[in-house]
This record gives sequence, structure tokens and C-alpha cells, in this order.
Amino acid sequence: MGATYLGEGRCRFRVWAPYADTVALHIVAPEDRIVPLNRAPRGYYEAVVSTVPPGSRYFYLLDGKKERPDPASRYQPEGVHGPSAVVDLTRQPWPDERWPGHPQEELIFYELHVGTFTPEGTFQAIIPYLPELAALGITAVELMPVAQFPGSRNWGYDGVYPFAVQNTYGGPHALRQFVAACHQQGLSVFLDVVYNHLGPEGNYLGDFGPYFTDRYQTPWGRAINFDGPGSDEVRRFFIENALYWVTEFAVDGLRLDAVHAIFDQSARHFLEELAASVRQAAAKRGRRVYLIAESDLNNARLIRPLVVGGYGLDAQWSDDFHHALHALLTGEANGYYRDFGQVEHLAKAFRCGFVYTGEYSAYRERRHGGATELCAPKQFVVFAQNHDQVGNRALGERLSTLVSFPALKLAAGVVLLSPFLPLIFMGEEYGETAPFQYFTSHTAPELAAAVVKGRRAEFARFGWAAVPDPQDEATFRRSRLHREQLQEDQPRALFAFYRELIRLRRTLPPLTNPSWEQMAVTAFEHERVLLVRRWNGATEVALIFSFNPEPQTVTLPLPGGPWEKLLDAAAATWLGPGAPTPVSFWSEGAASLPLSAYACVVLGQVREE
Repeated sequence: MGATYLGEGRCRFRVWAPYADTVALHIVAPEDRIVPLNRAPRGYYEAVVSTVPPGSRYFYLLDGKKERPDPASRYQPEGVHGPSAVVDLTRQPWPDERWPGHPQEELIFYELHVGTFTPEGTFQAIIPYLPELAALGITAVELMPVAQFPGSRNWGYDGVYPFAVQNTYGGPHALRQFVAACHQQGLSVFLDVVYNHLGPEGNYLGDFGPYFTDRYQTPWGRAINFDGPGSDEVRRFFIENALYWVTEFAVDGLRLDAVHAIFDQSARHFLEELAASVRQAAAKRGRRVYLIAESDLNNARLIRPLVVGGYGLDAQWSDDFHHALHALLTGEANGYYRDFGQVEHLAKAFRCGFVYTGEYSAYRERRHGGATELCAPKQFVVFAQNHDQVGNRALGERLSTLVSFPALKLAAGVVLLSPFLPLIFMGEEYGETAPFQYFTSHTAPELAAAVVKGRRAEFARFGWAAVPDPQDEATFRRSRLHREQLQEDQPRALFAFYRELIRLRRTLPPLTNPSWEQMAVTAFEHERVLLVRRWNGATEVALIFSFNPEPQTVTLPLPGGPWEKLLDAAAATWLGPGAPTPVSFWSEGAASLPLSAYACVVLGQVREE
């Protein structure tokens, strides 16, 4: 679909517009002319047009009355209401055909927002920082959505042109250069895509065909029509979009936003069809492309194999892991945090990926979730922070402003030493203190007012009253990173601590083995301590996480024999107060160990075989 440049000034235009009796192409630059399109089966219109060089601007003219941008526009240089532009990506060499990517268990995600990562807010401006991320140990950069949204400031979830790369970020050529630069640094690239709704401003798809349905409701707008009349072509539109990122930009994976709001009662769910299509396209190119879902249903069907009725996605985010960790660190018990707060909750997350696998949820006032049999730890993405959990607080406070420095190190240890795929939210690695707040730049005043009203209603359940104005440019500016903080002692020490945790994760045999079968997890509720034992052959590590704000001595069940301390967050190296846990000791099946406040200790043992 869309405008496909064929070379020598020739371009094929194809649009699905079953609502229109006639469709014409209105080229507005470099010369103004109208070209009728030919009707094709199933509501398509198409034509190959000459003298259409790259950069040409155009609209579609529906029934001689409505002039609309291309639903599959590759570029909107003048914004969501302006003309679409013809793009020729073939002129840009693609240097990394042999890029191997990373095995799934080696993925360590770094989520970033292009507009706030640097003062410039462009793909190009991020490239100089890629070596730093690679040196930290990151293996995958995950971009928040880049599909064209209204104005210049937005999280990206109000996108209305799924194929068009945001003009203020640099457009499609800049994204391609960014992906190539990441691959040259050994970094995979994941792109956040939104297939559950489109934003409200500049959303003209409904003028072309039945892209939307009133049978279902989403919190953000009209639901996409994935199972009603005309849905075959709607499904094709979004599957083509996924393949576009895979084939034209060589992205290594897609993060699928809020799939619980993708409603489909078909015998073959859209997500199953999407997974199969992406996997087939990647295989033809000798690549492995991952699909990772975000869902609040705790439904393992998303990631189970097709042969047992699953959808065959590769992984999904675990909000439960975050909530369990956050509640222990902060003591917050409002909103959905009321379902968490015990060490055993975090222990359950370690054992199962989710905390709620069918138990009663007080927050939801019903049972929630399902079992995770036939799943593996590498199929769960975990985090202490992400754009949602920070930005969807009323003031967008990061963990660095809510808890102490020792607690920040503890949070890093819990995430990075888990058997799951860890995700770091931009700036977290050095304790960024700037908030990440919700920002928009809608041009319609009534829409902007509705956004503020909606967010205030959402936050009422948490008892958060003050909500920054998303339309105020100051809200956006406050959300930019201040990477100069890395010159200060504490941020520099935290960055080094993250790097050491990642090194241990990648070098200690038990930590390179993400297996539930070779892991034992014990919660000590009274002491507020979590003990995680992981082993691989004769090598074992014991991870001790204390959520007690005071130093204490705890007796822990550890296999008999000598133990050596491999890391202690309380050490002076990490600007700690001093590490009370001994460097080495002998266990007789249990050991009494002094622990610092918010302790994060890694012990190692090699048994005789």
C-alpha cells in the first residue's frame, strides 16, 4: 500500500478506499496535477504514474470532494494535515546485510524517547551516545513510537500515520541511518508500534474505509476493526506496516503496545497472523525478528507455541514484576499497588513471571491472570522503570526521586540479575532526576482540554491531584535528560554499578542460564529479604536482596561449603557505607550473615563434582 517509488520518476500508488466511488491522485508539488486511479478488486485503487520524483507531495481526492493524506504515507513533512511525500529508500545504501542480531536470552533493552533523549530530539543526535550504551552492556535499543503524530511533542501513542516516520525526529532516512549506526555498535533495534488505536488529530482513515469499529471500546479512541466486515484489508494494512519496519529498516523486533486492546474474535487472531507473517519475512532474509507484547491481562497465551493454542509471540512485558518491586521499595499502596507489598509477591514473580496467575485481585475486585506453564523466563521483560510507570504518575517522578541511593542499586540488582529480559528506561542507569511527564502538542484546543480532563480522572484512583498541562511546552522541556549528571560522583558510581551487574549477568554461568528448573526462590517476610539461588552444573550463585531500611543479620539456607562474595552494593566502590557481609565464609547448610540496609549481595560457590 502507499506510494512505492519504482525508479526513473515512476511511482506506483495504491490505496484501499471502499467508501469512495472514485479516487484520484492530487500531486501538489513539484507541479500541480490530478491523476485518476484505477479501481481494483476489494476496494483498492491504484495506478503507476510517471514524472513523480522522490519528495513529490500528494493527497488522495475522494469522490472529487475530500482531499486526504495517504493512510500509508511514508513521510508527512508538513505534519498530520499536510500532503504526503514520496520516499525513495533505495538511494540510501544498507550497510549491514550480515548483521546477526542477538539471541533472545542475551537481550538487554534500553527504552528511549527520541524527542527527550537529547536537546535536539532527533535520531541523528542520539548516534554519538550509542558507544556509551554498548559499553554499558546494552544489547537492544527500544524506541518509543516514531509514527507521525500531531505537532512536535508527543510520547508517540497518538500517531495517525503508522508508516510515516515522525518529521521532527528526522524522517525515514534518518531512522534508517540510526538503525545502521546501532548495528555497527552491536546494538539491536526494537520499535514500539501501536496497533490497538490511532490518535484523534489527523486521523483520516475512517474516510477511506471501515478501519474502525464501534463493537469494542479502548481507553484511547475507536477500536481497530480486526474481525468485522472489511477486516481482511485492515489486517493486511497493519501486517504490511510491521513488514515495512522489518524489510525496509531492518529493525530486530517490535514491541506491540497494549495488545489487550486489540479485539479480535476471529478463529485466527490478528496477533497469530502477525507473528507468522513477520517470522516468514525475516526467515527469507536469514534474520530473526522478535515480537514482544505489552498486556495487562497476565495471559500466557500470547507467548505460548501455536501447537498448544498460543499466539506464538516471543515475549511479553511483566507489569507484575515492576509493581511488586516498586511497592517494596516505596511502600506505595494506592491504585494497583494495593495488590502488592510483600516479599513473597516478588518471589512469585521470580518463580512464574507474574504474581497474579488466577488469584483474587483486590484492586480489580476479581481473579486475575493465568498460569505460565510451557513458558520460559526469557519470554518475560522486566523493569524497575519504564515510560508508563514513570510518565503515568501525575508528576512523572522517576525512582531516583522516590527512594534512596542504596535502594536504587537494589532495584538495579533485582532486575539485571533476574532470569528475565531486563529493560532499562533512559537515564535510569545513572539516576536521572528529571521527571518524564506526559506531553502533547495538539492544535485543537478542545482536544487538549479533553486530554487534561482524562488524565485527572485517571489519577484520581491514585489520589494524585496535581497534573502538569501536557500542552505546555515546559512539561516537555522538563522531561529531557540531563546527561551532564554523569559527571557527578553518585551518578557515575551508579552507572558503573549497572555495568558491573550486566557483566556478571553475561559471565557467571548460573546467570547466563535463564532457567526456572535451576533456580530456587525463598522469601523471608519478617526480615524483608529475598534469596534467589541459581545454578548451572557445579557453579551456584546466591542473590541476596534486602528491602529492610536498616542493617540486620539474617540466617539464610545456603548449601554447605565455602562461599565467596562476588558483589556487594554497600562497598565503598559503589559509594556505599561499607560492606558488613564477609568476603568469604563456610556454610553448614545455613549461614548467619550481616547485611547492610537495602542490601544487594552476590555470592558464588563452585562445588566439587
